[in-house]
Amino acid sequence: MNTNPIIALDLSSKVEVIEFLEQFNEKLFVKVGMELYYQEGPAIIQTIKEMGHDIFLDLKLHDIPNTVKSAMKGLAKLGVNLVNVHAAGGSQMMQAAMEGLIEGTPVGQERPALIAVTQLTSTTEEQMQKEQNILTSLDASVINYAVLAKEAGLDGVVCSVLEAKGIEEACGKTFFKVTPGIRLAGGESHDQKRVATPDFAKSEGSTQIVVGRAITKAENPVEAYHTVQQLWGGNA
Repeated sequence: MNTNPIIALDLSSKVEVIEFLEQFNEKLFVKVGMELYYQEGPAIIQTIKEMGHDIFLDLKLHDIPNTVKSAMKGLAKLGVNLVNVHAAGGSQMMQAAMEGLIEGTPVGQERPALIAVTQLTSTTEEQMQKEQNILTSLDASVINYAVLAKEAGLDGVVCSVLEAKGIEEACGKTFFKVTPGIRLAGGESHDQKRVATPDFAKSEGSTQIVVGRAITKAENPVEAYHTVQQLWGGNA
């Protein structure tokens, strides 16, 4: 899979997306999340694909197994590269998601990689314990979810950089550790709590990084992207 930094297109319209992407003259790996997908629908995926970019469709499915399986069968037809679910949905749900992806992927196309969200990078240990009533450490919760995802046959997880090494030890080096919350040194953390720089993420074993406002809100997004890319050192 493309290991270049994933740019989070936290934009609200097709017009904004096209204006942003037209600044670049290279193949990108971009993330389409709920805000953009729910505003523009599947058509935005086709638009981005026609511009030549890889896509992480970040919808974080979480429902009963049959519903998630059916949803994944539909998403598989879009031709994206990466999709996700919430690990909190459980092993059966994650297995059903993979079954749906396999069944829905058109003949001759590569199945999208499937990863599971462990704990959001906006969640602190205190919040997790108080609001989710998970009375263990944040690290233990994340690694438990990662092991469940691997046992369910998924390709990896979404986690913070701070948990990447522990997940690698528990699940192996080839298991994807997709890490959001990436900021440049001195940048604002916004609503993220567990953040890191691209070079620190690389040293900690992240396999893919997701970068949003540090690029999309930069005065020169192309320059900011290349700075992130250089610090990250990934190659397509």
